[in-house]
Formats: sequence, C-alpha cells, structure tokens
Amino acid sequence: MTITGTDEGVLLRTLPVAGGRAPLFTRAGHPVYAAHRLAELVQGRPAGVTGHQWSTASREAYDLVVCSGDSGRPLVAVEFAAAAPPGSPAQRAERMKAAVAAAAGLPVLRIESSTLRAADHGRRLVEYVLDARAYAAATAPADPDEPAPVGFREILGRLPDGRTGHVNDLGALARVAALDAYVSRRLADPIVRGLHVRWSGGPAEGWSWVEVRPGACLVERVSVWEHGFSCGIDPARLAEDLAAVAVGERLRDLDGGLPGVTTRDALRADILALKDRHDEMVGGFGFAHLCAD
Repeated sequence: MTITGTDEGVLLRTLPVAGGRAPLFTRAGHPVYAAHRLAELVQGRPAGVTGHQWSTASREAYDLVVCSGDSGRPLVAVEFAAAAPPGSPAQRAERMKAAVAAAAGLPVLRIESSTLRAADHGRRLVEYVLDARAYAAATAPADPDEPAPVGFREILGRLPDGRTGHVNDLGALARVAALDAYVSRRLADPIVRGLHVRWSGGPAEGWSWVEVRPGACLVERVSVWEHGFSCGIDPARLAEDLAAVAVGERLRDLDGGLPGVTTRDALRADILALKDRHDEMVGGFGFAHLCAD
C-alpha cells in the first residue's frame, strides 16, 4: 500500500490497496476499481473531522473508484443511491459522508435516482464521463478568444436506428424504445421529453418523461452531484440524459402495469412549482415553454 499526498497535503491511498483487487476495467488510461470503503481510500482522519464523523463516514462505501493512470491516486469515487428524504437520518448521514470526503480531498460523483443502479449503469456512466473529460481536454481552445468547439454531447453521427443525431446522448436507446413502443401501440406518445436545472449550492437535476397512456406519464428524476469533480460536460444535461436512461429502464416493464405513473396535470403542476423556484437556480429556469396551456 502506498500513501501519496494531494496538492493540499491531504493523504490519499493509491489503489490497489494491500491484498489487492485488480481493476474492473480501464478507460482513457484510468483503472477503475469496484466498491471501496472511504477508509480504504483515505489514510487516517482528516484535519477538522471529529472522531465521531470519521468513525461513521469511514465505514461508508462508494460503488466505483476511478484512479489516475499516472499516480494511482483516486481521481473520483462514484456512487449511485436513491435520494434521501429531506431531514431524514439517511440525508444527515450522506451529508456527513460528503463533508468527510471533502475534508480528505476525495472527489466524488454522486448519482441520485430511484431507478438507476451501479451494477447496471455504473460502467457506462464512468466510461462516458472519462470520454467527455478527455474530449474537453483535447479540444480546449489555446486562445480564449477562439470559438468554442462542438461540445461532447452535441457531436452528430449515426444513431442505433439509422437516423442522424447526437451520438453521445445517453438517452438515445430509451428514445428509440419509446418510438418502437408507440409504433406497436403500447405508448400514447413516442417522444421522451425532459428538462434540467442547476441548483445554487446544490446538484444538477434532470427530469424525463413519456406519456404512456392519454393523460398519464411515466416520470423519472435524477440528480448529479459533482463534489470536487467535473464531468467534462454540463452536469444538468447529463442529469436529464440519465433520467431518460431511467425512463428506458422503466419501459422494459411496459406490459407489467407501470406502477407510479403521474397524471399530465400533476406533472405540469410540478413543473410550474419548479419554475417558481427559478431564483434558486444557476442561470434560471429555461423551460417556461413547458408551462404553457
């Protein structure tokens, strides 16, 4: 086991730790490991963290750990979880874990979703984010006055159904599945719609929905937290695309009754309530057109 310091002097362990596990896969030169506890990634209690905070948070685990290909030090710890109810013990525990990771200098990418799971979606997300970061680094203009290059998410190419579209849209397969279900008369509308916002001092949040029956919508919401980490693309757009992925997962059970659908009127009311909080958002609310009658 090797201990190495960050630029801020916080000590992080290099992976694999003693007794080691091989990486699950490597992407863009970065080895990616399976679940590790916080204590396996950080050498000792960081300054400013109480003994209680450390003993509680150090037992918590992350689903995947991406390491630097050069140093072996954690580049980001990735976790998937359902959003904890406001004020709940689970939310307090998550905030403690995030605070300790921040004090240790450990970057974290947290995906909050009631549908997405690390086992099913973790590898694709990590590959996508690492590719986006590599693309952003390779295309960054040398001169700030140069025009910005086409963003990773906006690259056009051939989609799985043969059409031309955004090849780095994680929700592309879900959109194809919705269209196929509509053609076979299993959906009321073929379009997967969505919106995204960024909360000041909080996560990026994406919504996605499709009308499964007249007036009844299947709705998914995903939050993306970048703690000391950048995904290489707009995290709000990423959150919306991940919400579309979640819709696609739900469409797999289209013949099973789809519990938990939302009425179109209730969805519109939720969007109106979101719009009313525009002053809490970075850049405001850009989807007022969805509020029209």
